[in-house]
Amino acid sequence: MQFMNNPHNIYIHVPFCMSKCRYCAFFSHACANPDWGAYTNKIISEIEHWARLLGRVSVPTVFFGGGTPSLMPTRCFEQIISKIHQCFDVLYGAEITLESNPGTIDETRMREFQSFGVNRISIGVQSFSDEKLKYLGRRHSALDAIKTIQAAQKLGLRVSGDFIYGLPDETVSDVIHTCAQINDLDLQHCSMYELTIEPDTPIGRENPTMPTNDEMADMYNAIGDTLKLPRYEVSNYATPDKHCQHNENIWDGAPYIGLGRGAAGRIYHNSTWFEQLGDGQLFAPLDAKSRAIEKLITGLRTTRGTRLTDDVKGVINMDTVHQMPELIQVQDNQISVTRSGMLVLDDILVKIAG
Repeated sequence: MQFMNNPHNIYIHVPFCMSKCRYCAFFSHACANPDWGAYTNKIISEIEHWARLLGRVSVPTVFFGGGTPSLMPTRCFEQIISKIHQCFDVLYGAEITLESNPGTIDETRMREFQSFGVNRISIGVQSFSDEKLKYLGRRHSALDAIKTIQAAQKLGLRVSGDFIYGLPDETVSDVIHTCAQINDLDLQHCSMYELTIEPDTPIGRENPTMPTNDEMADMYNAIGDTLKLPRYEVSNYATPDKHCQHNENIWDGAPYIGLGRGAAGRIYHNSTWFEQLGDGQLFAPLDAKSRAIEKLITGLRTTRGTRLTDDVKGVINMDTVHQMPELIQVQDNQISVTRSGMLVLDDILVKIAG
């Protein structure tokens, strides 16, 4: 059987957590003693399945997300990453990211993960305020988070921090203070996420009073104005050489395999795109128009925008685009939104995509 080598990124979902955060609506399980052996065998089985279908494709990035992947025993991580190398062509210098939470990983375990190929770590800080961490249902303290960041920096890992803003009663000054602390720690990458209230979560059931849209916009602008790091996507900030390559590849429309229940993928096989879910839950052809709209949506989240390929051009109302020069721009066969456009991106997409 002859295979086409269409590079595929790999996302692996690790659904286990020590406890469920009060805002979390992701697929995850609070579990003190997961069956890591069964989980590892399942992931290995999925890797073998995709290798049989796709052949020995190139793999530019591997991303372990969750959940709390840093809870995984390093022996299980080694088995999974070794199987990926065995079945696929993991490119030299491939970005391999491990999501982690403070309190679940120390310098010794970081070093072990690093020895098995991890070169980038994403740390779920969320806040430098112990009071806010408690409200969010996080188990760690601000000091735990700072120590975790510094341990990763000491080992020479590429380090990213995840943060949440827009909590009830939070102010622009609070957000500016958080950004100043990020600057002081010399983080080279951070993700700043607006708190989304999901109805079937503890915080959602409390029906809290949230900041107004104008207040949220002021916070968003304050982040861009205060961080030393330039924004390169709606919620992501980094020095130019520290962008998350895995996410950038996906935003640019590259194929990726989702492994494990809770993971999603977009497979490209035999000149056809497929929508895919981990654990064998879904593998179905994706029509060309739907895929083009996905590429438009994910690309416009980035500051560089979406390349105007023929399929993307076919789903854009260019007349509407030209009516909004202050929000959206077209240059060098690329469409992107302005800083003001980032604030109303969802509205823009509704108007121009079809």
